[in-house]
Amino acid sequence: MTYQCLKTAGVFCATFMAALPAGSLAFAAASTIQATEQTSPDRKPIKVAFRRITESQYRHTIADIFGSEIKINSRFEPEKRDEGLLAIGTPQLSLTSSGFEQYFALASSVSEQALSGTGRDALVSCRPADTAKADDACARKFVAKYGERLFRRPLTDIELATRLKTASLGAQPSSDFYAGLKLALTSLLVAPEFLFRVETAEPDPVNPQLYRLDAYSKASRISFLLWDTSPDEELLAAARSGVIHTEAGLREQLTRLISSRRYEQGARAFFTDMLQLDGFENVVKDPAIYPKFNQSIADGAMEQTLRTTIDLLITKKRDYRDLFTSNETFINRPLASVYNVPFLAAGDWTPYTFSQSSERFGILTQVSFLSLFSHPGTSSPTKRGIKVNEIFKCEPTPNPPADVDFSKVKDSTNGTIRGRLLDHMENTGCTVCHRRSDPPGLALEHFDGLGQLRTSENGVPIDVSADLSGVKLIGAEGLAKYLHDDPKVPACLVRNVYAYGVGRKTGIREEDYLADQTKIFASNGYRVPDLMVQIASSPEFFKVTAPSGTRTAAAVSAAVTIPARQSARNEQGVHP
Repeated sequence: MTYQCLKTAGVFCATFMAALPAGSLAFAAASTIQATEQTSPDRKPIKVAFRRITESQYRHTIADIFGSEIKINSRFEPEKRDEGLLAIGTPQLSLTSSGFEQYFALASSVSEQALSGTGRDALVSCRPADTAKADDACARKFVAKYGERLFRRPLTDIELATRLKTASLGAQPSSDFYAGLKLALTSLLVAPEFLFRVETAEPDPVNPQLYRLDAYSKASRISFLLWDTSPDEELLAAARSGVIHTEAGLREQLTRLISSRRYEQGARAFFTDMLQLDGFENVVKDPAIYPKFNQSIADGAMEQTLRTTIDLLITKKRDYRDLFTSNETFINRPLASVYNVPFLAAGDWTPYTFSQSSERFGILTQVSFLSLFSHPGTSSPTKRGIKVNEIFKCEPTPNPPADVDFSKVKDSTNGTIRGRLLDHMENTGCTVCHRRSDPPGLALEHFDGLGQLRTSENGVPIDVSADLSGVKLIGAEGLAKYLHDDPKVPACLVRNVYAYGVGRKTGIREEDYLADQTKIFASNGYRVPDLMVQIASSPEFFKVTAPSGTRTAAAVSAAVTIPARQSARNEQGVHP
């Protein structure tokens, strides 16, 4: 891959690239793996997973290490959703040429902000003998400390030497020690070991025929699950000492992480992914039909759902199933206009409890879900029903046949959507899927495509009765109670938490484990924090299977040179 940073960073980039042997960023990754595998011929660690960090993980890591005042104004490479979760799609992501340019520009900006002015005094604990010259001793302390935080493990000798050379060469043209240090930090921020979560497995000392995640990979896995960021210094220390491999040591760290205020950050990231709230980046509404919709409504709808979820499940530690039935939430002034309720608070957000007559029961009746899974100009029982089954029951719906005629169901001027769907199901091959997907959505038809309450469509009263697998219910309240009592709902959450943490699809061999975790979840009152600790403390969460062949430097190099096979797609779908 030929990097194009010379066009955007001039001498700064040229000096940085010149400091890297072979002129390739992949050098650092290659040397890391080679050094690791050559340390002990009899017990070779192997690379078992490469997962590109998400935008939120990048932002949280930079803020945690260098301070929340660091500004990050940049576009990020698209992410991919698989099996309902972006977290499962991360191992499939690569880094394109344009993506590297963006990351390089961002890394340069972060380095400049972190090491300029008074801020650098707090970050650089030592002082160079002469600020006009390179100082390997001082640079070594800085690079070793922040390299470990960014790579989520100590740097190898080669990695450290490479950055010291970068710092030394970078200081010469400008006669500025800190200019060289900025280059060294930039090289860390664009390295594959930072942009990708590289998980390493090692032979299990109890049973050398089996592999286990090494201590640093283990620390990263629980940190990203609970905090959505890289391990902090205390967690790295637990990995360095090996205490994280003990049951007591692991439990101590999990208790500390779950008790921290930063756990809310991790929980928000998980529910943003699971509830597919990133879809608001692509939501479009017809302004003639929904004049109230704007960016403030979109941002507010996403924030409302997250505030409600965190308050109910994390702060108050309520039963997860209450998420579907509780009428307690938060609103701001723009959302109050959509919900048609008064907003009397002085601040931006205020707690609010919907009345029984509002038909607002749980997050399915919030603007976020109702507007995300609708069409630009109409509601969509099918899309809403599909997402109820997919997100909350882990039951995906197949895509419709390519030759299906949607003309009848799209005619929004004719009767109600229920009648149009019945006509649509006369199409051969549509009935089976629609009988499964439409009922949950039909129960929500008292809400239009923006989420506003209504009782008629084109002058015809809307029927919100539904039949879900033989269970007859009426409206949003009936659907809320049905989901509250459906055992598939908590079982799906257990599956999502596990898959989110390990970053891959679940398989048949894990069904018994997931069933057991679901039983424990129920016995603990369906409390989400307990569930996350419960899963993160189980041996299955760290279980690895050694691949048939050891992944080498070429694997890491490929991760940053092969163009992305597929950009992120709008998950709105094409269903009626």
